Amino acid sequence: MSDVVPPPVHLDAVLDGLAENPALPSALVRRLLGRRSGLGRVAGRPDLSDDLIAEILATDDFWLTHSLALNRGLPHAFRMVLAEHPDPAIRKAVVVAADGASRELFARLLDDADPAVRAQVAESDDVPADLRARSATDPDPTVRATLAQWWTTAPEAVRRLLLTDSDDSVRAGACAIYFPRAPHPVPPADLVPELLADPVTRAGAVRHCVLDASTARRLADDPDDDVRGELAQHPGLPPALREELAQDANLRVALRVFARQDTPEPTRAAIHARILSDVPPLDLFAADEDVDDATLERELMGEVARAELRTLRLPWVTADPLPYVDSPYVCFRASAAMSDDLPPPLVARLLDDEESGVRTAMALHARDRVDPGTAERIDRTYRPAKRVRWRPADDLPLPAEVLRRLATDPDPRMRQLAPRDPGLPVRSAHLLAADPDQRVRRAVVAHPRLPAEELRRLLADPSESVAATAAAHPGLPVADMHRLLTLAGL
Repeated sequence: MSDVVPPPVHLDAVLDGLAENPALPSALVRRLLGRRSGLGRVAGRPDLSDDLIAEILATDDFWLTHSLALNRGLPHAFRMVLAEHPDPAIRKAVVVAADGASRELFARLLDDADPAVRAQVAESDDVPADLRARSATDPDPTVRATLAQWWTTAPEAVRRLLLTDSDDSVRAGACAIYFPRAPHPVPPADLVPELLADPVTRAGAVRHCVLDASTARRLADDPDDDVRGELAQHPGLPPALREELAQDANLRVALRVFARQDTPEPTRAAIHARILSDVPPLDLFAADEDVDDATLERELMGEVARAELRTLRLPWVTADPLPYVDSPYVCFRASAAMSDDLPPPLVARLLDDEESGVRTAMALHARDRVDPGTAERIDRTYRPAKRVRWRPADDLPLPAEVLRRLATDPDPRMRQLAPRDPGLPVRSAHLLAADPDQRVRRAVVAHPRLPAEELRRLLADPSESVAATAAAHPGLPVADMHRLLTLAGL
């Protein structure tokens, strides 16, 4: 094979990969600093010397400086320099990467002139608690609302301030049905009546209230779908209202009733049938212009309810799985499969369930009972409810002999697993590097045993990600790195 580097089809992507190559010599790192396209990835390297960092700062290039600000290995002195940068986007990036940073840095940024920077400080769990608490009295409500949403373990005095804030958005953030952090904060009991009376905090307060008959009736009549949805899962919900909410026009509210342990089976079955109605959902993106907004919203909520049903997992089923192993509801069988205490015959039955989600859940909770053949079958037939990068083989690794066989499997999705073999034979590496499926080439191009000539060839791959990964490979010869920079005029 020729030693000449083929001209890359995607030179910018290749340079991005080269910027992250751990074997890139410092002299070539310096040459990359002259590049003014891309996102400045070279400034994110963990091995930058103080001299190189100073050169990056001297360029005053936004993307190089922004990437440097996001560099978690940046020394304290340079972080403090960037904390004074005139661009608030740079200062905000400093906060994003400031885990383990000094108190001095956070104190400086807490008083930043730009509320977006201060909001980023309020969001960060790395800020010392006494400094973070100051955000509760920030003059900008967006900062206070950010703190309310993200600091779920704030001291009670801080949460009281946020729950009684004069701004609606702050109170809504402090008493919500969703928080970016766990655990869900519990408001002080004496504030719950006030929160329940406030339209912006009502939905978030429902789960924390003592439900008497009049309160339950009032909440069941609330026009806010979120309020009725929270009521539908309240443990004190009266049976009559449970049946009423089972018929709610919003399918997401009815789904909450479906998920209750005390819901009668006929009611549960009727809700399940409604959600999985044979009537095809409206094509929301090609809908006729005559369709009214109410119909569009109803169909959208139906689609969301169907998605939630597919991923629903019920702790009370997992705690007592035996009655639900043969449930007609996939989510019940998947919840039962999450138990660690099922007898072997039931484990075997769920490992062979007709639904991929059930099989996968069972395999993950009975790993010691999953042989290589079953692990391969679980992965081969894996059909996630939504697009995710994870696959069963990530947690159920296959032995080398299986991986080597998969190198020639007809299914490209299975061939992608072959490079997980640390001892991948060179012949297999050659075959996979020339695979017609770019996902397979992407999987093998990072393998430490991939020959240099294959890396050189893959630099010109039609897939950007494959070419970039080839350039990031530490086995790429330095001579090829030089040639790439020369091609780019660097």
